[in-house]
Amino acid sequence: MVYHIVMWKFKPEIKEDEKPALKKAMAENLKALVGKVPGLRTVEFVENPLPSSTHDVALVTTLERPEDVEIYAGHPEHVKAADTYIRPYVTERVCLDYEVR
Repeated sequence: MVYHIVMWKFKPEIKEDEKPALKKAMAENLKALVGKVPGLRTVEFVENPLPSSTHDVALVTTLERPEDVEIYAGHPEHVKAADTYIRPYVTERVCLDYEVR
């Protein structure tokens, strides 16, 4: 199993009162990828990190094999969700992928 973890900060121009709706849309659209993207097993979206966190939201996914990370990244449904609900609103993306055997 492979974990793909991504964290983002909202762009400075995003107002606090806009963030709950944006987080909801991000979560719904990323979770909807399960069953659409080959190899994607689970999606967890972290909307309310603890105050000690350095980022505003996070995505924790599990995939079947290391090759599935590339398939996920280029899958049209993932690209559409990312381009519509994530990339316009965030900055400072960090990513960590690792395999558990």
